[in-house]
Amino acid sequence: MIAQLILTAFLLGILLYALTEYRRSPAVGLIAVLAAVGGLYFVWVPSHATRLADFVGIGRGVDLIIYIWIVISLLLLLNLHLKLRAHMELITVLA
Repeated sequence: MIAQLILTAFLLGILLYALTEYRRSPAVGLIAVLAAVGGLYFVWVPSHATRLADFVGIGRGVDLIIYIWIVISLLLLLNLHLKLRAHMELITVLA
C-alpha cells in the first residue's frame, strides 16, 4: 500500500508535467500522459498487467511494464537526439 501511494504521487507529478509540456511538444506530452495514466492504472490494478502480459506472451506483468518503459525511453532518447542534431545544424549554419 505504501509503494502504491509513492508511485501514485510520482506518476501524478509526471502527469502534471506532461500536461504542461503538451503545449510545447504534443508528441512527447501525449506519450507521457499515456504512460502516466497507464502506470496509474497498473499500480492500482496489477493483476491486469499480469493478464495482459500473459495475453502477449510475456511471463509477468512487471516484465511487460519494464519492456514498455524501455521502448518509451528509447523513443524519447531518439527525440532528444534529433532535436540536438537539428540545433547543431542550425548553429553550423549561423556560424
